[in-house]
Amino acid sequence: MQSYPQSVSINMQPHGWNGAGSPATAFGPTITSFVQPQPVPNPQDFVLWSFFNAMFCNPFCLGFIALIFSIKSRDGKIAHDPAAASSYGRTAKHLNIAALCLGIVGTIICIVVLVMYYNSLRVGSHF
Repeated sequence: MQSYPQSVSINMQPHGWNGAGSPATAFGPTITSFVQPQPVPNPQDFVLWSFFNAMFCNPFCLGFIALIFSIKSRDGKIAHDPAAASSYGRTAKHLNIAALCLGIVGTIICIVVLVMYYNSLRVGSHF
């Protein structure tokens, strides 16, 4: 979606009579200026991050819930509702952060437990 500058023409000739006492003409100097529309903030929806968390890092279904909020945020962007899109996007971001942190901590705990278990089997077999 591109927005082009809108052209505005302003006739700078005085209305009615000019300074010499004769009627003003409509063929005086014209000033053209361009009005730039304010850019609409584009809230982030974090769909890819949520999809990654839903597939690979989904403790307590947080990744799936984040994916739902991300899709709702994208729907808000399409419906031109930046307030709702921003709110859903922030919720998705926080859920993604929680899912990723819990997933990393859970993975580290599993690796430590497996290493300790295999070390105890190896040490116990040397009687």
